[in-house]
Amino acid sequence: MTQEKALPARARTVIIGGGVGGASIAYHLAELGERDVVLLDRGELTSGSTFHSAGLVGQLRSDPTLTRMNMYSVELYRTLQQSESPPSWVESGSIRLASSPERLEELRRQLAWARVFGLPMEEISATDAEDLFPLMTTDGVLGGVYLPSDGQIDPSQLCYSLAAGARRGGVTIAQHTRVLGIAVERGRVAGVRTDRGDIECEIVVNCGGIYAAEIGRLAGIRIPVVPMSHQYVVTEPLAGKLLTPEKPLPSLRDPDLLVYYRQEGRGLLMGGYERHALPFTADANHYDAVPADFNAKLLPDDWDRFGEIAENSAVRVPAMADARIRRLINGPEAFTPDNEFCLGQTEVDGFFVSAGFCAHGIAGAGGVGRLMAQWIVDGEPAMEVAHMDINRFGHQYSSPSFTLKRVLENYQTYYDIRYPGDERSAGRPLRRSPVYAWHQRQGAAFGEKSGWERVNFYRPNEAAGDAGVRPQGWAGQNFSPAVAAEHRAARESVAMFDESSFAKLHIAGPGAVSFMEWVCDNRVARGPGRVTYTQLLNTRGGIEADVTVTQVDAESFWLITGTAFGPRDGAWLRRQARAGDFDVRITDITGQYSCFAVWGPRSRELLTALTPVDLGRTAFPFMTSRELPVGDIPVRAQRVTFVGELGWELYAPVEYGAALWELLWEAGAAFDLVAGGYRAIESLRLEKAYRVWGSDVTSETDPLSAGLGFCVAWDKEFLGRAALLTRRDAGLTRKLCCLTLDDPSMVVLGGEPVRIEGELVGRVTSGGYGYTVGRSIAFAYLPVALADPGRSLEIDLFGEWSPGRVADDVLYDPSGARIRS
Repeated sequence: MTQEKALPARARTVIIGGGVGGASIAYHLAELGERDVVLLDRGELTSGSTFHSAGLVGQLRSDPTLTRMNMYSVELYRTLQQSESPPSWVESGSIRLASSPERLEELRRQLAWARVFGLPMEEISATDAEDLFPLMTTDGVLGGVYLPSDGQIDPSQLCYSLAAGARRGGVTIAQHTRVLGIAVERGRVAGVRTDRGDIECEIVVNCGGIYAAEIGRLAGIRIPVVPMSHQYVVTEPLAGKLLTPEKPLPSLRDPDLLVYYRQEGRGLLMGGYERHALPFTADANHYDAVPADFNAKLLPDDWDRFGEIAENSAVRVPAMADARIRRLINGPEAFTPDNEFCLGQTEVDGFFVSAGFCAHGIAGAGGVGRLMAQWIVDGEPAMEVAHMDINRFGHQYSSPSFTLKRVLENYQTYYDIRYPGDERSAGRPLRRSPVYAWHQRQGAAFGEKSGWERVNFYRPNEAAGDAGVRPQGWAGQNFSPAVAAEHRAARESVAMFDESSFAKLHIAGPGAVSFMEWVCDNRVARGPGRVTYTQLLNTRGGIEADVTVTQVDAESFWLITGTAFGPRDGAWLRRQARAGDFDVRITDITGQYSCFAVWGPRSRELLTALTPVDLGRTAFPFMTSRELPVGDIPVRAQRVTFVGELGWELYAPVEYGAALWELLWEAGAAFDLVAGGYRAIESLRLEKAYRVWGSDVTSETDPLSAGLGFCVAWDKEFLGRAALLTRRDAGLTRKLCCLTLDDPSMVVLGGEPVRIEGELVGRVTSGGYGYTVGRSIAFAYLPVALADPGRSLEIDLFGEWSPGRVADDVLYDPSGARIRS
């Protein structure tokens, strides 16, 4: 072991982990001018998962952010290849095959995404694929796609190249240094303790890979990653095959066979995602515990478990049947429960995470490094990464059992086609409404979000629906006529929905009013009983959350956000409170209250029969809240809607939930009450052009371009106001538009490119079918000059351009008369 220099006693930033993730962050911090940075590794650089990674670099993903990150990675690797420390980047291209009609449809959908990002992907025939990769057989191949700018890289050389750049920028790299503890004082990182001394610091970045969860526990943070055994083989040179290392074949994936290949010297590297996955050290009752001496090591060969992959590989590349195997690589890779990275600042201020690379970390390493460096320096991410934010995980992921179930399912279905409406099954049912058993008895079809069981629709309602409006293609998968019946009930009589899963945060304390006015762009402190629709903005004026806020009393508020957003929104709010030194308490009360929505033109009649309180338009106006009895049950009723109809959301302590639902159901028989699910809510909200956070609005979109400028209270100070003023004064260049397709049976799924007069102008953010208006609806950000209603356009649906037009923003009740009736 080489003699290491003494550690500095202090640094601004300490990065733990010397794989490609840590080295990339160090490299990019140096590029941003950060010099006071120390990178620590318990062994040597690359001695974690990096050294045994397969080295494939693919750019296109279904997620726009990840695609942009991967595209930047390729740009960076090209640049590094010309540096003093080239990482052996080879732009060999990639092929993805379709061995089934369903897979060919999936590839054509991916081809549309590639157009949006300007990636030079093209559809190829089976013969074209064989010309590019002569070792394959075309038996059963229906087609494929080819992306020439994808490539492959030596992961270890990439890490060394990034580390060299970081060193040149002034970063200190200390190998053979084990972190033993992380000092946290008053909720903030204060330093790290190592076997070579302590380092005082302001920021710690956990880039521990398979060790990330263990490192997180040192700071009291649960990071739900599980090291999974991932195997691939490297062959000897293939007999009779003239493979040249100087001009390697493109990488090849056949997801229907669960396999991937790339050239390695004069042979092949081949791996895949087997159906019988195996975790490294975690089990249902214990957190992962990587052995202390597991540095630069591999796991024992597991040929029995690799058998399915080996057999499948010879189906597509017959030479694999007789190839001599140089070695089987069995190395642990850190996987997350949803196959997304774990990035960002945790609930401990200054403690960042960049982990859970899910076997595609080499492709993402460049983009992740830049994103994280900017996040550390600026205090917030420059891209929309809520779906990668470490704070997205709810309390259920503190359970090793639940985490492991989700990770196993994710790994084993890595290459599966995921149709709209497909649901995960692992770890279910977990979080249940107090009327879950009632839903079961009534034939509910459940979906799951953030661990909650939520009703998608009720099968008995199918008889009253219309099977004739089933969309074509993928949008028709998991279709149910019940959705139409539940949609119509909300429009024509009254429908009831169980929204107990919606996240509820209680903000209280002497500083609550000033805090809420600072974080909300709308004025929310308007007196007890007032409900406000508002956004929470970042410093760039982007929308961090889209919420309703109720002022409960002089010093407390309720904030209602989406089911999956509660943990992240709560963490974001607490960070803002600490940053501004506001005297507030922010508590997640989601599980304490049931929430049932009663919406429709007869909702007032139904509720009037159950309460002595006047529910008239004047006595109980729209966007107000009050406590009242419903039958024997104390309820907080809020006159709000997400479907565009008269109605209320009823919040009751969970111990009253079952009784309240049953009371409403029995009384509702006289008013043609129908119980509905979330798919009907989605259809209803589309007709009203209600935005959804995470698709229509994100941290990269602002209220003005999203059509939410009416929420902005310009006469007060709020977070992001300066940036929003700059955008307002500069004038909008793009705006969110409602689109309709000429053929109602052609329904978008999201992400499809939009073109006008042959030019790509945007991508679909969300869409679906509106049962009242009888139209296929989509939303997309378009140039303002092309956003006038009636303008013709086309949307790419699986390789076919479907005509449509820009519509009026609100297709149903544009004046809002019904919600205020």
